Amino acid sequence: MANDKPHAVCFPLPTQGHINAMLHFANALHFMDFHITFVNTEFNHRRSLRKADPACLAGLPNFRFATIPDGVSFPDDDIDRSQDFIALYLSIKRHCVAPLRDLIATLNDPCSGGPRVSCMISDAFTTFTLAVTAELSVPNIFFCSVSPVGYLGSFYIKELIQRNIIPLRSEEDLTNSFLDTVIDWIPGMPNIRLKDLPSFIRTTNPHDIMLNDCWEETHASRDASAIIFNTFHDLDAPVIEALSSVLTPPVYDIGPVSLLSQYIPDHNLLRVNLWKEDSNCIEWLDEQKQGSVLYVNFGSITVLTSSQFIEFASGLANSRCKFLWVTRPDLIEGVTALLPAEIATEIKERSFVTNWCPQREVLSHPAVGGFLTHCGWNSAMESISAGVPMICWPFISDQQPNCRYLCSEWGIGMEIGEEVKREEVERLIKELMEGQKGKEMKRKALEWKVKAVKAASLGGDSWIKLERVIKEAMLK
Repeated sequence: MANDKPHAVCFPLPTQGHINAMLHFANALHFMDFHITFVNTEFNHRRSLRKADPACLAGLPNFRFATIPDGVSFPDDDIDRSQDFIALYLSIKRHCVAPLRDLIATLNDPCSGGPRVSCMISDAFTTFTLAVTAELSVPNIFFCSVSPVGYLGSFYIKELIQRNIIPLRSEEDLTNSFLDTVIDWIPGMPNIRLKDLPSFIRTTNPHDIMLNDCWEETHASRDASAIIFNTFHDLDAPVIEALSSVLTPPVYDIGPVSLLSQYIPDHNLLRVNLWKEDSNCIEWLDEQKQGSVLYVNFGSITVLTSSQFIEFASGLANSRCKFLWVTRPDLIEGVTALLPAEIATEIKERSFVTNWCPQREVLSHPAVGGFLTHCGWNSAMESISAGVPMICWPFISDQQPNCRYLCSEWGIGMEIGEEVKREEVERLIKELMEGQKGKEMKRKALEWKVKAVKAASLGGDSWIKLERVIKEAMLK
C-alpha cells in the first residue's frame, strides 16, 4: 500500500544545478520504493510552469511536487532573468523555515492521502532545515550538490582566518602572486593553492556574508543524520576520506546521480527547467561529424561582462570550430545576450546558438567532442559521465576547486585565465579539438566515463551505498 512507503521530503537549493542533482537523486529514491515530495520555491515554480509541460510538474504516482514561499518577487515580465545567487540564498534562509514546517504538517495530516514523512533530504547548504526535522524527530540527510573538494575547502575557511591567510590584506592580493600561496595542511587536498579554494575567500572584508556563511554551514552539518556527495569512489576517494575524518555524520559518495537516473529500468524520470529547452539542437548535432562540436554553456547563474562575451565569441569564431552555444537572455550583465552582426554572420554555417538545451543529451551525443564550461559541479559530473573533456572558466563558489581538480588531478580540463582573451580562447579550443593534448584528455575522459558508469550501473558501488544510507540513516 502507498501509505506503507517511506516518505522523503526533498528540498534543494533553488538554482538549476542544485535542482537537477536533487531531482536525479529523488528519482533514485522513488525507484527504491520511496514516496517523494519534491519542494520547489514559489519563484522557481512560476518559472517552471512557464517553460515546462505542466503535466511534468504534476508528478507521478508516489512522486509529487510541492511549493513554499521564498521571499523572492519579480514581475512576470522579468521572471526569466537569473536570480542574484547570494540574494536568493539569503532570502530562503530568512523565509523558508515556517512554510517548510507548515508543509510537513500538512503532509503528515491523515487527510493528505500519503504516508507520514519518514525523513528529509536537504541541500547541504540549507542547514536551517535541521530546526524543522528536530521538532519532528525525523532524520535529515544532507545532499551536497557542490563538489566534495569545494565542501572540504569551505570547512577550513575558519582555520584560514585564524592563520591570518584570509581575508585578503588588500585588493592588490587579487592580482599579485598572493593567491598562488600553497596551502599544504588541508587533508585530502595536497598542495592546493589559495586561488583553488572556493571563491568566497577572495574578499578583504572579515564580515563578508558568504565567507562566514560557508564555514558556518559546513560546521552545522554535525547535526545531520548523514551527508551524501554526488560523486563516485574512484574519482574522489582521498577527499571523501578526509571529509569522513572531520565531519560528524557518516559520509556517502553516491553518484554520478545523473547516471543513477539513467540506469533505472522502465522508469519515468521527472525534470524541472527554469528555461525552455530547445530540442532542435539535437537535430543539428545529428548532422555533424563525430567529435567535431564544442559545447559551450556557462550554467544558470554565471554573468559575463559585454567585453568577456565578445572575447569568447571572437575566440569561438576565430577557432573555425563548430560549436553549440547556450546564451541565456541574461548571460550578459545588464543587456540581452546578442552576438554582434559581424560575428553572427561569420559563424552562421558552423554554429547553433540557443537560450537553453537538454544538457545531458547534448553531452552524450557522439558529435560533441569538448565542453567549454563554468565548472559547476553538476555540469562537471555530467561531462565526466559522458566522457567529454573540458575547457574551464570558473566563476563562483566551488567552481575554482572544481577547475583545479579537472585540470591538475584528473587530467580532463584546460583552464582559461580569469581575464578572457580571444587569442587564448582560440588556442585552447584548437588544442582541445585538434591537438595532441586534446587527444590525451579525451582518452582520460573516456577512462573516467567507464569508472562512472560502473559505479552508477545497477548493482554498482553507488547503488550499494544508496541501499546503505537508506538503511543506516533514512529509515533509522
